[in-house]
Amino acid sequence: MTKEHDGPQTLKETTSTSNLAPAPSATVTAFYDSWFRWNILPSEWDILCLSTVLKVLLFPSYRSTDFEVHRNWLAITHTLPISKWYYDTTSEWTLDYPPFFAYFEKLMSIPASFIDPKIVDLNNLNYDGWSVIAYQRSTVIITELVLGAVLLKFIRGSVEPPIQRIISASIFLHPGFLIVDHIHFQYNGFMYGILLWSILLARNSNKLASGILFAVLLNFKHIYMYLAPAYFIYLLRSFCLSPTGQVHVKNFLSLANAVIAVFVVSLGPFALMGQIPQLLSRLFPFTRGLNHAYWAPNFWALVTAADRVLLKF
Repeated sequence: MTKEHDGPQTLKETTSTSNLAPAPSATVTAFYDSWFRWNILPSEWDILCLSTVLKVLLFPSYRSTDFEVHRNWLAITHTLPISKWYYDTTSEWTLDYPPFFAYFEKLMSIPASFIDPKIVDLNNLNYDGWSVIAYQRSTVIITELVLGAVLLKFIRGSVEPPIQRIISASIFLHPGFLIVDHIHFQYNGFMYGILLWSILLARNSNKLASGILFAVLLNFKHIYMYLAPAYFIYLLRSFCLSPTGQVHVKNFLSLANAVIAVFVVSLGPFALMGQIPQLLSRLFPFTRGLNHAYWAPNFWALVTAADRVLLKF
């Protein structure tokens, strides 16, 4: 009698208990599938491979002065202690990006020093050996995978994957990236990828991570400051305030502390050395003029001319 009664009861209790929470393995599997299982389609591999071949073929193409700018930043961050990064004037192409980008250059300078020590020689100005060309061009291709990865995530979460696949491909193959990053030389694809990851996290209701990632982006390239007011209003309204306008104190403090922490990691070493004024003078060179005096005539030259004319009135 007892055994006959205990069997069904035990089964019932086990079933009820199993319904209380998902198994830990299921949660881990879901996390793994979300972030590490890409299931890349053949057509997506084709786009990646063909675009990479095209970018490699552009290695010997025209290079702007920005190529030497970034080579010099590799040399600065590799050769000098951090206390001298924002003071060095060996080259006219001084370091004028925020600290995270300087740390990024420092990281890239490590393999560069093994490939060709001349790349990170601070006094080897305007070095244009094939080794530096291949290396720096390759870093743009590799870091641009940050953009490719987030575009795949947008496809996977889209309600209309075929349309999103076309949009994502058009962004990844955009002529602007090919011209500015792979010919002129910049890392805009990498930066744009970070921005899109932040937007994707916001779309997926992970507002805190979205705000943190945007703060990271600002410490890579401060030109994205123009987006900061929109981010501030969006996160304040959607994350820090309830629909009735009440402040979610916990959310507000979490976001504020997380953003502050990002800036502390970025600016902290320079604050401890008392170099914040010097750093800001490099990021915002009002005494030099916001438009770089060495730039070739282009749209910005027209802006500067218009500015000069308007000062007369």
